[in-house]
Amino acid sequence: MSLYKIIMIVGVIAVAGGWIAYAIWDYKMRQEEKKQPPKRSERLEKTQSEISDWAKKMAQFKSPAPPKKPVPKPSSEGDEQDK
Repeated sequence: MSLYKIIMIVGVIAVAGGWIAYAIWDYKMRQEEKKQPPKRSERLEKTQSEISDWAKKMAQFKSPAPPKKPVPKPSSEGDEQDK
């Protein structure tokens, strides 16, 4: 066998072994990540706290405008008398 074939066989075996080792490592990492609770980003927590604060402010908000007076409903008595 030529030296080229030997180098290619060894190289293919080494690359295949590397891919197998990577696949095993990746599988173990995915399994470990499933066990841990999901991570919440700082941006998400900040946004949620801002929305919560805004909702509390809106719950305490009182309109500065005076309340509207109810509009009297037109009575239908005048229509009946004309007939």
